[in-house]
Amino acid sequence: MLALVFRDVRRPQPTHATLATHARGTSSRQLRIVGGRLRGRRWRFPAGDVRPTPDRVRETLFNWLQHDVTGRRSLDLYAGSGALGLEALSRGAAAVVFVEQQPRTASALRALLRDWQLEDARVEQTDVARFLAGPPQPFGLVFLDPPYAAGLLVATAAALSSRGWLADGARIYVERSRREPLPPLPESWHELRAGHAGEVGYHLFEYRGGKGRIDAR
Repeated sequence: MLALVFRDVRRPQPTHATLATHARGTSSRQLRIVGGRLRGRRWRFPAGDVRPTPDRVRETLFNWLQHDVTGRRSLDLYAGSGALGLEALSRGAAAVVFVEQQPRTASALRALLRDWQLEDARVEQTDVARFLAGPPQPFGLVFLDPPYAAGLLVATAAALSSRGWLADGARIYVERSRREPLPPLPESWHELRAGHAGEVGYHLFEYRGGKGRIDAR
């Protein structure tokens, strides 16, 4: 399927190329889309501190979401390889905003969006805290996968809830190190599902902070 190497990131590779599935923590740096209209497409993201959500975790997450992806505006924070946002686009998300601080990674992700002609997505190359301090736009689906050791989860969750970034009924995916307990999150976040795989602990929440009917589109 389609693959990209960073130094040639603007040039599509043969879609029939056989590539090894990305293994978390290996040097392959390869990502495969596991479902939807982009299923099977692959790309090789730049070297660096990038830790894509494993294939089997993404598959479980999107099985949980079922019909809660189609038509929703999605926000992929600490995007890295863009694995979660790309999967959402593949499965019918209305639009995705990727927020990634590292210039090299953000540039490669922008090039991938152009090569795959994903016009309903954009990359914001900035710090997540700075992005969330800007004018809020409610999202119906949020992916929150900060660096495990950085202690960013609590502050990011608080900013999402307090500054109006979450539509009522929004689904929020949280990923953490299984070695660490889940920290206290906003009371308006109601856990729907949870699981673990290897070193990864992952959770799906629903935001119930608004009043009246749910409107997560």
